[in-house]
Amino acid sequence: MSLVRRARPEDAPEVLRLRQVMIDALPGGDASTHWHALALPGLRDKLGEPDGDFAAFVVDHPDRPEALAALVAGTVDYRIGKAGNPHGRGGYVFSVATDPDARRRGYARACMAELLAWFRERGAGQVMLTASAEAEPLYASLGFVHKPDPTMTLTL
Repeated sequence: MSLVRRARPEDAPEVLRLRQVMIDALPGGDASTHWHALALPGLRDKLGEPDGDFAAFVVDHPDRPEALAALVAGTVDYRIGKAGNPHGRGGYVFSVATDPDARRRGYARACMAELLAWFRERGAGQVMLTASAEAEPLYASLGFVHKPDPTMTLTL
């Protein structure tokens, strides 16, 4: 039996906690948590949609009941097709986090394997993510490669 399971609506507070762990580890991360209460209802709704375009896979913490040890979350979207992905469906991994006291146990790798399988089931032709330096070896071992990308962002 796999340690990894699909996150459920009741996991939403822990999913947000682990997302904050990830945010806190990023350069320029914002340690404020005031947004958690605002994000919680929408996250619960998304976690309750088994056939939706969003999925989170988690591992329960082995030492702390009611806590999660690891999280991987992603979404599938449609963009006009192109060479290498003519059907236009793509996955995006946007939240990978392991509780600091549960690291180096293979939990993130196991969660990523489940998320990648979920992407394949939904016909995603490619998967994108942004890698921290610490996580880059994991992603490279799964087949991810760097691509020159002039990504820009605008906060609305």
